[in-house]
Amino acid sequence: MRHFLLPLLLGIVLVGCQALPPSSGTQRDDSVDITDIGDEPDRDAGRVTRQVDFPEDEYAALETSGNAALSGRLTLDTASGTVVGAGETISVAPVTTYSAEAAEQALAGRAVERADPRARAYTHTTRTDGDGYFMLRGLPAGNFYVSGSLVDPASGQRRVVIHEVDLGNGQHREIRLKR
Repeated sequence: MRHFLLPLLLGIVLVGCQALPPSSGTQRDDSVDITDIGDEPDRDAGRVTRQVDFPEDEYAALETSGNAALSGRLTLDTASGTVVGAGETISVAPVTTYSAEAAEQALAGRAVERADPRARAYTHTTRTDGDGYFMLRGLPAGNFYVSGSLVDPASGQRRVVIHEVDLGNGQHREIRLKR
């Protein structure tokens, strides 16, 4: 069994955002990078040691909040229909050398050791509503990893979706986290 690292890594702290259906008139970006990760093991077992130290200077140059927004829907297409990611965690973290290492490990199916607590101020999370929709407001401009996961009912395994998105100041982007 392996961790679905990125959602856990990025979902360390809830930031008080609400899960809402996306509004109309937003930009769409439908490309996603997907990886399949097995069932979650004991939280402390099998973690890869980080090779990248927390880059204080890199994070110090980042904003923790802003006026951008990100919305979308988490779904999984199966032979028997579409599965909606209801009540799942969506995490948004800035792309840095530190988060890139964690994303690379997650895409390879490995869990990296827990994130440095200083990264929490830069990570935004929310939960999807009953139809799989999510909304995060108050995001700063920048380049982010957006991640979510849901269980495939056919296999019982958790499927992780990681998407990289650029947000401009005041921009609202809509994405489909879909497998």
